[in-house]
Amino acid sequence: MSILGSLVAFIVGLLVGGLAIYIGARVVVDVNDYSHAVFTALIGALVWAIAAFTVGWIPLIGWIFPLLAWIWVINWRYPGGWKDAALLGFIAWIAALLVLIVLPFGAIGVPGV
Repeated sequence: MSILGSLVAFIVGLLVGGLAIYIGARVVVDVNDYSHAVFTALIGALVWAIAAFTVGWIPLIGWIFPLLAWIWVINWRYPGGWKDAALLGFIAWIAALLVLIVLPFGAIGVPGV
């Protein structure tokens, strides 16, 4: 894939990840700000990558710690507590899966999709 193709895939993936977080935020905490969701997706992807790189090789902790770090980003960026952040993240994950059934891209900022 060319650099331009990679950049387009990254941007589309980030927008899809932002859309998924936006949907979760609308449902869970009634926040209606797509740009906030896209920036949250970007920060979440970076935090997930750093956490996975740091402890990804450790069994069990290698997938729990990055997930908790991603939920922490959601908790930090949106009102509510850890329960709301986890629910928002779960809804975002489901929303990203549904969008990606139609689109042939990955979602940046939503782990596992």
